[in-house]
Amino acid sequence: MRTLFSASVFALAAIATTATAQAEVELSGNVALTTDYHWRGVSQSNQDLAVQGGFDLATDAGFYAGTWASSVDFLDSTDTNLEVDFYAGYGGEFGEGFGFDVGAIYYAYPDSDDGDLDFYEIYAGLSKSFSSVDLSGMLSYDPDNETLYANADAGMAFSDFFSASVGLGQYLDGFDEYTNYNIGGTYSAGGFDLDLRWYDNDADGADDNVVFSIAKSL
Repeated sequence: MRTLFSASVFALAAIATTATAQAEVELSGNVALTTDYHWRGVSQSNQDLAVQGGFDLATDAGFYAGTWASSVDFLDSTDTNLEVDFYAGYGGEFGEGFGFDVGAIYYAYPDSDDGDLDFYEIYAGLSKSFSSVDLSGMLSYDPDNETLYANADAGMAFSDFFSASVGLGQYLDGFDEYTNYNIGGTYSAGGFDLDLRWYDNDADGADDNVVFSIAKSL
């Protein structure tokens, strides 16, 4: 029902362990415009445009924290138009090319007429790099709604400008245990990332969707 920042939480572990090699603390930001905000295979913006952005703080010790926001439209009585996420965690490496990430994320909907929308998750993930191929997996647990979600992602860089990735996720417990998937490619040029991606899931009445996004790191 809410985020993943397509720049996923797991990607923050890489920021925390590599981007700060020359500094004790690094502050970064990002902005994006997308034709549809998808989270776990479900539209969060009623298949309409969404504006997104956030800030991340990472240390060379592996700790990170950040916030991220997006416009939303759930077409319900909550009348909420804004999602704001707050997250913090710790990431590092072990062995040869293996990475780990543990943390927590809080999803807030400050303009909602229904305070019950807010919730949090704790998560743990692993990753492995093979030259130009990156693999990652994560488990996310929501104590309030008693849900357990698992996802796996694979990405390959074909050049300095183009990469492709595929993702698979499933609720192992809760939300009818539906499965979702996506596949797409990203072209990077002039400081911008252009992503074209197909989303679908096996929930009853679900429709697949093709989403185009433009993102820029600050």
